[in-house]
Amino acid sequence: MNRVLILVNITGLIIGISYGLHGPILPVFAKNIVGATYSDLGLIGLTNFIPYMFIPLFVGILLDRINNAYLLAVGAAINSASVCLLSIAQSVPEIMGFRIMTGVAHAFFWPPCESIISNESSEKNRVKHISWFTMFFVIGFMVGPLLGTVLLEGLDMTYRILFQIAAFILAAAIITSLLASRKKIKNHHERFSFSSIKEMKKFPEVIILLIFCTSSFGIILTIFPAFLNDNGMSDTDILLLYFAFGVSRVISLALVGKFATRTSQTLIAGTIAVSIGLAISVVADSIVTFGIALVLMGFGFSIFFPLTLEIILSKTQKKISGKIIGAYETVFGMGWAIGPTIGGPLTHSFGNETPYVIFCILGIGIALFAIKFREKLEPQRISN
Repeated sequence: MNRVLILVNITGLIIGISYGLHGPILPVFAKNIVGATYSDLGLIGLTNFIPYMFIPLFVGILLDRINNAYLLAVGAAINSASVCLLSIAQSVPEIMGFRIMTGVAHAFFWPPCESIISNESSEKNRVKHISWFTMFFVIGFMVGPLLGTVLLEGLDMTYRILFQIAAFILAAAIITSLLASRKKIKNHHERFSFSSIKEMKKFPEVIILLIFCTSSFGIILTIFPAFLNDNGMSDTDILLLYFAFGVSRVISLALVGKFATRTSQTLIAGTIAVSIGLAISVVADSIVTFGIALVLMGFGFSIFFPLTLEIILSKTQKKISGKIIGAYETVFGMGWAIGPTIGGPLTHSFGNETPYVIFCILGIGIALFAIKFREKLEPQRISN
């Protein structure tokens, strides 16, 4: 692995630690300290992910025009500022405003990293390198909750100080991003266009699976911690559960290279695992059963990203890879926005378990759909 890939992986690790440190506890902070309802939590999640429905398209176009490492550094800087500002938030609208910044920053994180990895990889080892990068991010997301447990319980810190520490950790990613800089970018004179949207239309089966996966993931990131808290889980319990979630994701990503030989079967298994995890969440009554649910969902969520991206990149011309990555991440943003938008009001109006029941049923339907169209869920294989 070359120097640039190592630095990108380190950047992913740093950002993952910060996300894991503050992400799982933010809904609890909003509910217990600021007084947010479940509908408010849904809106907070929506504002976080709405920018990700649009900004990646423009970032994708910039990827073929501007040094990708500079874009990554911009994302790290905005992200650090947004998390730091959470420490002074006193109302739901303030949190929403700061999460909009986070959503914009996130659009300057994933697409540049994916583009750098794609440019530094051959077609045969691309899925492995993307999986390794994701795994480093998830390792950070796994370590972050453990660090949060030490800070909240061991050192008796407040949520607000926790957010400040998370922001300082994020700021370190600016340095590693800039160190990953390469010289110039190809296609500097290519005309501005939205051709990547048309390219994504060629993958309707992948888009359907992605929207289900990211919608479910959005609920687990934005609403589920508060649901756990209402079901008797303490701050420490929640952080430990998300640590288990991270362990599951890391193990899954470490095995993605093997899973890639059976891409469609793995995606079907991932959809089923998410559905079962959602079902268990409805009846869970202890940290062990909630842990089992999150471990299953961790597997499903993790294998979706590298495998679906590989399907699309393997069937796309390399010269527009930056734009197609931006369009791909826009689909992610749509799903992440849909989840909290639906999940918050459903919880508020019909009960805490409602979104998990509905998405479990949807997942079963999506799995049957994937079985029917499994031949469309295979990448274009590279001959030896």
